[in-house]
Amino acid sequence: MSPHVTLHVWQVPGNRLPQVLWRLARDRGRLRAVAGVQFAKLLGTGRGFGPASADPGRWAAVLAWEDARAAAGFDESPVARSWRALARTYCRLDLAPLSSRGRWAGREPFQPGPAPHQATTMLALTRARLRPTRAAAFWRAIGPVAAAVRTAPGLLATFGIGEAPIGWQGTVSLWRTEGDLVEFAYHHPAHATVLAETPVQRWYAEDLFARFAVLDVTGDRRVIGWTEEAP
Repeated sequence: MSPHVTLHVWQVPGNRLPQVLWRLARDRGRLRAVAGVQFAKLLGTGRGFGPASADPGRWAAVLAWEDARAAAGFDESPVARSWRALARTYCRLDLAPLSSRGRWAGREPFQPGPAPHQATTMLALTRARLRPTRAAAFWRAIGPVAAAVRTAPGLLATFGIGEAPIGWQGTVSLWRTEGDLVEFAYHHPAHATVLAETPVQRWYAEDLFARFAVLDVTGDRRVIGWTEEAP
């Protein structure tokens, strides 16, 4: 488990999609081989929620590191430079895990620690592998949540993530404060209903929910849909 996590998001021109698909197949192993990386996932993204929202022009990676020093040099690694060469623009978020429940590919990749004093912005990451027999019921149930989150107080940005080239298996959302995140996650009626139904309906074969303090954001925030000025 890692005490430091980075999220990398690249906006890629549409005419470079063939190169992107080739790198998706090639670079999963290269990411895991970068010095200091303890866990790595290369991801597609979605403009919203659901398989129909896949965004072929935006790609992401979640990396868990042995420490912040190891993470600092990633942008100069060959695999990072190759993605930057493809991309029109790029955004990087450095994160400190605060809580993590569940598993991702059989692992518990994030090591929660105390909240850094200087961090206020929060990031929530959800990831699930749906049971095929329960997928249709899940998509019906999640519709009201997908609609509600867009207007939730304190939301700064949100987008879908998926481990297949096309598809959605999770979400990333950024929040102005921890209170804003908690209020929506546990007190908004639509989301609270889904939380209560999850153990009953058994939608997931595997799932993970993690919460992070945002330590730093570099690059173009518009790539992740965050258009507000930095505090």
